[in-house]
Amino acid sequence: MKAIKETHFNFPKQTSFYKGKVRDVYTIDDQLMAMVVTDRISAFDVVLPEAIPFKGQVLNQIAAKFLAATHDIVPNWVLSTPDEMVTIGRICEPFKVEMVIRGYLAGHASREYSLGKRSVCGVALPEGLSENDKLPEPIITPTTKAAVGHDEDISKGDILAKGIVSMLDYEKLEEYTHALYKRGTEIAAERGLILVDTKYEFGKIGDTIYLIDEIHTPDSSRYFYADGYEERQEKKEPQKQLSKEFVRKWLIENNFQGKDGQVVPLMTEEIVNSISERYIELYEQITGDQFVKNSSSNIVNRIETNVNNAINDLLSR
Repeated sequence: MKAIKETHFNFPKQTSFYKGKVRDVYTIDDQLMAMVVTDRISAFDVVLPEAIPFKGQVLNQIAAKFLAATHDIVPNWVLSTPDEMVTIGRICEPFKVEMVIRGYLAGHASREYSLGKRSVCGVALPEGLSENDKLPEPIITPTTKAAVGHDEDISKGDILAKGIVSMLDYEKLEEYTHALYKRGTEIAAERGLILVDTKYEFGKIGDTIYLIDEIHTPDSSRYFYADGYEERQEKKEPQKQLSKEFVRKWLIENNFQGKDGQVVPLMTEEIVNSISERYIELYEQITGDQFVKNSSSNIVNRIETNVNNAINDLLSR
């Protein structure tokens, strides 16, 4: 089965198209947003040259499951999931920040800490922490939402001082972020996992804040296996994890961190297949469901047909 690296649809009443790092986004009749989750993969804010089979299906189906499981906390943008790789929903005005929440010292925060920094996004961190240690309490470390290039760390103080988000809205975003993370950690624990850190994006229609994009997927979250976590920490061993961090580590080991002049290492068929298997493993572990590979002979035609039918239905309501 071939991976879908990009799409070029022309849906009924299509008014615009935007190509993100991973998603192809189609605006329909200036009312709906059809988001096709491709099999592209990015790391260090760079889209890698090879697409990963079934990655789009994994991301879209996990996001759909968790958006439905958190709808009682905050309304979300979803109206329909007509295809394994597509979500259609409301068009929201996005806040220009991503709400990153961390329960453990891992990934970017750990790399910053190892450099001697004891504050991330204006949030103080205690001395004496080791990589992957649980933090005293979850912390929010927001980033700016860059249309192109790297997202940048930013503090709550700077967000408010620059008027990026109003005080009233930001307090609500913080409240939603903590509640969503709490729900996510509870669901993960039921599956023998630890939700280490994750990010949420929000938008607004009128005065109503909506949760947008995806949540609790391996592209937006990091998971550890709970079994053996304490023992591995005591022995200073790497944690067994389900996230995209293994892709980042592979790139770092091959001298790539998205910096100028660096070249993405060769992505062999073995590497591509191993990444695909890790995404499927996370899907099955976090959802408790067996992943069913869609065996369509023509994925593009399948997506087009399913989206066309959904658009006609939604616009006729």
